[in-house]
Amino acid sequence: MIYRIYYEGKRKFALPVKNREELMALRDSEENLQHLKAAKQGSQEEKGKLLQLAYNIGHVEGALAGCKSIGSYFFHDVDCYDKEHSKATKELILAKKDEIGLRMLERSASGGWHLVCQRVPGTSILENQVRVATILQLEMDTSAKDLQRVVYSTSGSEEDLVYLDDCLFSEPMSPEECEREYNQLKGRVMRRQEQVPPGAKKANKHYRPWEEEMADVRGKRSEVRENSETDNSLQHNIPLTSTPSPLTSEIDERVRFIAEGVMKEKQLENSDFLNEGGRHTTVKIFLSGVTQLLKKEEVNAVLQELMPQHWQDENIQQLVSDFYQNYTNPSQRLLKYQEQLFTQSQRLNVRKDDDDTLSEIEPSLGDTELSRVFASKVPPEIPEELPRLLKVLTQSTPKMYKGAVVQAVFPSLATYPKQLSFRYTDNLPRELRINCLLIAGSGTGKNKSTDTPIAHIIADMKERDEMNRERLKKFNEEYNAKAGNKQKPQRPADLVIQTIKSDITKAALVQRMDEAQGAPLFVKLNELEQWDKIEGYSGRNNQFTTLKLCDDENNDFGTDRAGTQSVTGSGSLHLNWNANTTPSKVLRYFKHVVTDGPISRLCLATIPEREIGADMPVFGDYGAEYDEALKPFIENLKHATGYIDCVQARKMTKKLKAECAEFAQLSQDKVFDELTSRALPAVFRKACLLYAANGMKWEKAIEPFCRWSLYYDLWLKMKYWGDQIRHADDDIQVSKRGPQNLLLFLPNEFTLEDAKRVRQQKGLDSEGTRHMISNWQCRGFVSQISDLSFKKEHPQTTRLIR
Repeated sequence: MIYRIYYEGKRKFALPVKNREELMALRDSEENLQHLKAAKQGSQEEKGKLLQLAYNIGHVEGALAGCKSIGSYFFHDVDCYDKEHSKATKELILAKKDEIGLRMLERSASGGWHLVCQRVPGTSILENQVRVATILQLEMDTSAKDLQRVVYSTSGSEEDLVYLDDCLFSEPMSPEECEREYNQLKGRVMRRQEQVPPGAKKANKHYRPWEEEMADVRGKRSEVRENSETDNSLQHNIPLTSTPSPLTSEIDERVRFIAEGVMKEKQLENSDFLNEGGRHTTVKIFLSGVTQLLKKEEVNAVLQELMPQHWQDENIQQLVSDFYQNYTNPSQRLLKYQEQLFTQSQRLNVRKDDDDTLSEIEPSLGDTELSRVFASKVPPEIPEELPRLLKVLTQSTPKMYKGAVVQAVFPSLATYPKQLSFRYTDNLPRELRINCLLIAGSGTGKNKSTDTPIAHIIADMKERDEMNRERLKKFNEEYNAKAGNKQKPQRPADLVIQTIKSDITKAALVQRMDEAQGAPLFVKLNELEQWDKIEGYSGRNNQFTTLKLCDDENNDFGTDRAGTQSVTGSGSLHLNWNANTTPSKVLRYFKHVVTDGPISRLCLATIPEREIGADMPVFGDYGAEYDEALKPFIENLKHATGYIDCVQARKMTKKLKAECAEFAQLSQDKVFDELTSRALPAVFRKACLLYAANGMKWEKAIEPFCRWSLYYDLWLKMKYWGDQIRHADDDIQVSKRGPQNLLLFLPNEFTLEDAKRVRQQKGLDSEGTRHMISNWQCRGFVSQISDLSFKKEHPQTTRLIR
């Protein structure tokens, strides 16, 4: 199928070219010929203004971005070095046009050739480009394989457009078939099942696939279809239709990781593959989980290691072949454990023999700590040496809970300082606004691990708050007991209550904030869903406005009421909080706002799952000695106030920023970069709190702890929301701009059917087409050629939109 590409702003849109006449009108338009003349003289700017066409797409409506429909044809580019080379290349292509499935041949603006050929069903664009390049023995560009590839076109003259088959003006597959084919091919690519030589995966404008066998030069066996020298097909090319023979490949880290993960999920042991009575069933169970994730030769390599005497048995190899032929569907949805295995395996070093773009950058990434963190399937381990305050707080905590506890204690600790802020790297103040969301499975000990340390931290605060609650209760009773004509008692001015309840109303929250006299508030939620009561909303209506305000400096929060007894107040809400939840709940809870701010404002923690039947973790003592060791730090925080410049914290944050920025540039992961922007201030606040708790003294252990805390938090955010954030806007439809001149979408000479098609594409009914053209005629925009054809009259209406 041929599509004309045009732009609205920076967005690409596609319109189908219906027939040969329309294509010739586009190619031979005055504007395109002018650009072509300048482009052939070497002007890259004019080349960029040439008519743009696309050939790889099956069916598309409007915007090109997000298209997931592959067509029956594909584009292939051949560069030439001089006129003689160009002439010889053209003759070679035409001589083998039936063999390569040629459907169009055009000269490029630079003197090379553009081919459009029939794609072999079930194979990718790259596989077909390798096939054509090998048949023609002509160099290919390995970077021209993307679905949405756009081509700058030349004129419609016989010199430029040498060959054109009218089949290109229609797509034999239905929209559903094109999308199904796209998904199947995407699955093959993701599982590295494209059957191309390793060099085809590297960026190379002058790649010669016929010079590289499918076999690795280090002697690994591979699968190559051998054809005779007299055969015009490939001698060392991809087998597109034959069934692969059961050869093996090397077991690398990725293959081993997936195989071991499947065996663990299926509860298989190595010895099961050696059990003569159950060997066949064991392999069947293993194949049921692994064939969606590994290629056939990789599975055979694993079987060779597990059962070296029997992996080549006829019944075993028949079973493997049957699974890949009958039960492995690339478009089938992966099970949850398979998705996790695949995602985590992608973070490991890719196969060396793949030699693709990712493997080229892997060595530099592999030397960084962040690369190792995100290549791991578990979050980074907490440092052995902790800052003194955290060492005290975790002295009675079992090792498996320490990571969760050191994250969870910060919100309550940060509630003690009053009107305390620190100079950040942007020279603006940052208050100690901290939260912690603990995400772990049911029964992992979320509450029992964190409740006790937090209770000891806020013990003094809570004792005072309970006394003030009693005073408030007494005041309310006295106030309500007074008759309407009696003088009411005055509300006490020093009712500071910092530890609030989860079912607090907005009015009560404003009052607590107002009476706290600049001190932070604190709330601990046993379940994250209790936040709905603080917000006053639930479900999709909950936009987490209050949650986001808690993290924002100098926010404006309050209520205005007319009643004499109504709460009226405003100020900056400073609410630190803890909450617990499970993975499934947290994903549902935030699924409608993943890009709206709440996620990036969270500080996360987790608890590793224990092995089935593992011993119960034993906690230490939380008695008087624990409180005595904690007391000096709490006292320092109580007296900490003012605007402080902690030079070490700023220096540390700049260093962490540089590390994250480097990794973001190397990985080109925009989601990671965006999440880092809020995670850095959060870890800066933790460093400043530890500094204040030490009596405004820095200690060496603060920086390694904060680095761990940052990486730990980002690892969890990427695990739970990385892909959701990355694809959150995929289905968003952006509104078109205002009214558009429909003549700009028509060629200089157009038919009534052309005008109807343009109206329909712009959402207008086709019945008004004749009336529209009649109006254009009355105003002199167009003139009539025949009953069904018309011609533009004004120069300003003859340009096609670019």
